[in-house]
Amino acid sequence: MSIRQGAHRSTFALFLLLSVGIMLIGKADPALYERTRMAIADIATPFIGALSSPVVAGAELIEEGKYLLAAYDENTALRDENERLRRWHAAAQGLQSENARLRGLLHFTPKTEATFITGRVIGDSGGAFLRSVLVDIGGRDGVRKGVAAIDGNGLVGRVAEVGQRSARILLITDLNSRIPVLVGENRERAILAGDNSDYAKLAYLRPERSIAAGDLIVTSGHGGAFPAGLPVGVVVSTGEGSNSELRVQPFLTPDRMEFVRLMDFGLTGVLQDHDLGLTSQ
Repeated sequence: MSIRQGAHRSTFALFLLLSVGIMLIGKADPALYERTRMAIADIATPFIGALSSPVVAGAELIEEGKYLLAAYDENTALRDENERLRRWHAAAQGLQSENARLRGLLHFTPKTEATFITGRVIGDSGGAFLRSVLVDIGGRDGVRKGVAAIDGNGLVGRVAEVGQRSARILLITDLNSRIPVLVGENRERAILAGDNSDYAKLAYLRPERSIAAGDLIVTSGHGGAFPAGLPVGVVVSTGEGSNSELRVQPFLTPDRMEFVRLMDFGLTGVLQDHDLGLTSQ
């Protein structure tokens, strides 16, 4: 047996005897056992602290290393993103300049900024033959006949009648409503027609149309009544088989509509009374 092995066995035996002795003291005199245990703890505390310090320092060093690696990765990603944004910014500036030159060649008149005013819905005419709502703003607030009415989901309708303190909005689901629209990614042209139900239908489509359920419908801007691109609804029935009627679920939700924004885009489209739902019922 080597000297090192003997020393290890002697140390083990010593600690074993010390543990047995402490246990015997605890049986014989609990108070003495408690004092002895605390004395040993007091003696061992500095050594335990000294032994644990490198461990704590190592753990903190590892955490700092992880943080630095994460910061480095984030910094690299931000540099890459910044470079991509710089390239996009340069491309956008080039396109903007090119667009300005082309507009100059075409003598293109840029769109004017829309003005708007927000009103609260104060009444719903309902009924089977006319779908419209009343709002608490009117002529004294600058509202004029024919302006678009929009909520948070998209196009609601347009102003059909204007009083001094109120206005009536003809909803896009009303029987008298006709709106030029574009359907889906293929930009199929159509007319959205209301029928006094919660849905609307598409009319005047090409026979070889390519329309699928879920296609988004937006205003086309034709006729000058509305600007292009206002969300209207989605196709829910493609009119296949014996049913040739295409049905549309508007984004309009009259039962939950509290406020509408009346948008004046400065368009000069002519809207006759029969286009605004002012036909006799």
